[in-house]
Amino acid sequence: MAIYTLPYFGEFDTDNIEEYYDVSIPVNGHEVSVDLNFMTNKTDPDALRLVESFINNLSEYEKKSRKYIADDYADENSEAVREYVDHHIEEFAPEELSAVIDYNNKTIKPELQLITALKLVRVGLYPYDKEEFAIFDYSFNKDLTQYLVVVCTDHKGNLERIAMES
Repeated sequence: MAIYTLPYFGEFDTDNIEEYYDVSIPVNGHEVSVDLNFMTNKTDPDALRLVESFINNLSEYEKKSRKYIADDYADENSEAVREYVDHHIEEFAPEELSAVIDYNNKTIKPELQLITALKLVRVGLYPYDKEEFAIFDYSFNKDLTQYLVVVCTDHKGNLERIAMES
């Protein structure tokens, strides 16, 4: 039995863990739900060290995720972010999006305003998955839409995939 203490999450007995933990962590100026997910009731300290390192650098990884979103939208061959933006601009009346889009602002296209309005709402951490170690969920308004821009990264914050999900 080994006891490991993770920032925000507290102490873990590596031989007796739960499948799911959830905390709120400040990330770049606002609170974000961060959940930690395990497949078994045991883990090793190395997996928790990876989680700790990721949490300690979460603000930087979130900034990288925002860049991945912007890059995905700018790539004409990519579909995820463009589909998310187009869907919401087509499905909602301008009045419904007025909190995030200023249609009178001719200097910034409505699509880019929507991307800028995306807020990180959740980070899921999966220490057993080396490819999709972290999942960043973004929304401009969780009460208005069920759809998310989802950015999946490895444990070093390198992009694995971006998708629109609900």
